[in-house]
Amino acid sequence: MNPITILAIESSCDDTSAAVIRDGLLMSNVTASQKVHEEFGGVVPELASRAHQLNIIPVVDTAIKHAGIAKEDLSAIAFTRGPGLLGSLLVGTSFAKGLAQSLGIPLIDVNHLQGHIMAHFVEPSADYIASNPKLQGVEIKHPAFPFLCLLVSGGNSQIVLVKAYNDMQIIGQTIDDAAGEAFDKCAKVLGLPYPGGPWIDKLAHEGNPKAFAFAEPHIPNYDYSFSGLKTSFLYTIRDLMKAKQLETVEQLVEAVPHLKEDLCASLQYTIIDVLMRQLKKAAQDLQINRVAVAGGVSANSGLRDAFIDYGKRFHWEVFIPPFSFTTDNAAMIAQAGYFKYQDSDFCPIDEVPFAKTQI
Repeated sequence: MNPITILAIESSCDDTSAAVIRDGLLMSNVTASQKVHEEFGGVVPELASRAHQLNIIPVVDTAIKHAGIAKEDLSAIAFTRGPGLLGSLLVGTSFAKGLAQSLGIPLIDVNHLQGHIMAHFVEPSADYIASNPKLQGVEIKHPAFPFLCLLVSGGNSQIVLVKAYNDMQIIGQTIDDAAGEAFDKCAKVLGLPYPGGPWIDKLAHEGNPKAFAFAEPHIPNYDYSFSGLKTSFLYTIRDLMKAKQLETVEQLVEAVPHLKEDLCASLQYTIIDVLMRQLKKAAQDLQINRVAVAGGVSANSGLRDAFIDYGKRFHWEVFIPPFSFTTDNAAMIAQAGYFKYQDSDFCPIDEVPFAKTQI
């Protein structure tokens, strides 16, 4: 019996990524990031799509070579159909369609958000681990169904009840801004580089998380809101500038020792507290003790520590993905595609990408 070999392509935002899974084992995962957006303080959609066009062929070629296969060995091609930036998605979708047609193999469309959750089921091969030192010695656990997943990124903050790889229900989500967006926008106010989340995480280690008290929204059920928190952060800085009779944020952080670190620590503490409070409520109400985190913000050290802490306090079985599978990557798309291939859940050639959707 021929092995099931899936090539996956991820191009939902500003990372061009390709990965190969063979019989459930990750053989390669290659990503090209785009530095062009840093000077603009955020992703510029038109620049992103152009960069994808430049990157996709070398990235796919490298992924196939690193997997030690030929393109004729592929069983199917999985691709991110959405949600994401439409121009970026069009590049990946078009390439996947063209390659699948040329090889006479099926297409598999993958929801980007479901892909993040499926990152918990990626099983790296021995060769892949050997070539990625950061995975060596890392325990990779796969959750049993059902489990709760906190999906947090720049565009999404959701609590998802995962009953199966193809049976997911959003039980809570942000009613305005996402947690990742709150990190990035507040970082921009402080003059930190883009993306701001990792910079806030780094500075938070040097600050006092109780130095400032920002407004924490109390939203019914399991939903989130972060717009008020961003406003509270901005007003705190405005009031500090007024009290010090200073005109710019740069002058303020220079005048007050450890201010930037304390602001970052307090902001991170508040965002994590909001995220975990709603997740705890959901876990208690649904009586589920298997809890996972996914998405780009799951790389945040404070959030990862909070999961470990809550796991000990509330007897949760906690699942935290390796850092390399937290941000946008094709390994998670390949894993979702592998599950769908086993169910012969293929995609018609005329399917089009979409910018927004629910899970």
